[in-house]
Amino acid sequence: MRYIEEQIEGGVPLKRWTNGVPVEPKALEQLSNTARLPIVFKHVAAMPDVHVGIGATVGSVVPTLRAIIPAAVGVDIGCGMIACKTTLCAEDLPDNLAPMRAAIEKAVPHGRRPGMGDPGAWKLEKAPESVSKAWAELRPEFEALAQEYPQLAKTNNINHLGTLGTGNHFVEVCLDEQGAVWFMLHSGSRGVGNAIGTMFIALAREDAMKNDVHLPDRDLAYFEEGSKYFTDYVRAVGWAQKFAALNREVMMQSVIEAVRKVIAKPFQTHLEAVNCHHNYVQKEHHFGEDVYVTRKGAVSARKGQLGIIPGSMGARSFIVRGLGNPESFESCSHGAGRVMSRTKAKATYTVADHEAATRGVECHKDAGVIDETPAAYKDIDAVMAAQADLVEVVYTLKQIVCVKG
Repeated sequence: MRYIEEQIEGGVPLKRWTNGVPVEPKALEQLSNTARLPIVFKHVAAMPDVHVGIGATVGSVVPTLRAIIPAAVGVDIGCGMIACKTTLCAEDLPDNLAPMRAAIEKAVPHGRRPGMGDPGAWKLEKAPESVSKAWAELRPEFEALAQEYPQLAKTNNINHLGTLGTGNHFVEVCLDEQGAVWFMLHSGSRGVGNAIGTMFIALAREDAMKNDVHLPDRDLAYFEEGSKYFTDYVRAVGWAQKFAALNREVMMQSVIEAVRKVIAKPFQTHLEAVNCHHNYVQKEHHFGEDVYVTRKGAVSARKGQLGIIPGSMGARSFIVRGLGNPESFESCSHGAGRVMSRTKAKATYTVADHEAATRGVECHKDAGVIDETPAAYKDIDAVMAAQADLVEVVYTLKQIVCVKG
């Protein structure tokens, strides 16, 4: 048995795939709080990248009966990964990768800098046609949601479609063990998903207060089936998850077109392709029950299903195949997981440390990305070893170009 099982007093058990990886005491406290909720089914599963989140722990899988916890899903609804293998190989790439990074940075809006507006949003007259096509799929349902909740109409929605975001979101060019070139990126539902998540988290808290629901943490407030906002939240979160998946597809098209401007050799893409969420909720069948499974920083790993587990910007990443372990609710980790806060990382590491840790990677090596330096994350090899009964590795990728949000 690879997981550690604990019976939580007043709650369901906690099963942790954390052998050989550090877990903060605060994260254990959050996991215990979640396990004490009356709506949680069977047990809570903690992945090896588990770390402190807002209310619910990042790196947790929370099955609930006839209820959903909006803060467990979070505000970056549908955040996840997309990757595709190409016919290019290492020998096809130029010695100097800086022009490739510059082309990707130009093609994919990213980042946010105070006093400079929003460089991570499209000026719509400059957006590629793929943005309009994707928005046409999303628009009817969004307009219906905005009729019910008019504040959503004022969000960044179409102008954030096909854009990266900030923080730990990234675009990478990688090589696998055979020297094949992959494109990979990490992003979610951007401004509109944040607005949806923030709004419904606040409504869940208000409901809990009105109904005098006693919670171990106010951010664990939930909607139950039949309640005022449950159906609306399911609709909204489902739409945001569609937005996130399309957002990644649009960006991937932009990345491919950008690289084609730098590399003259014709190439094909999507020889292998994966697009997976790691912050989301959906209805699934486990242990004889239909339950809502919230994966907050976790990936679906049904038997035979492909997923993506990225390391930090200086470490390896993995394309994996699920083993369908029922005890983890058929899930695996979503990455390495932070080992320290962004503030602590900035206080602990220097630009020189970051340069050394990202040697061989064409990326920004300045004070602006210290919070994403590899040492701020857990050892991805230890994380993978701890979940050997959840997934098997199909490809091992090493990034050679990294664009951070």
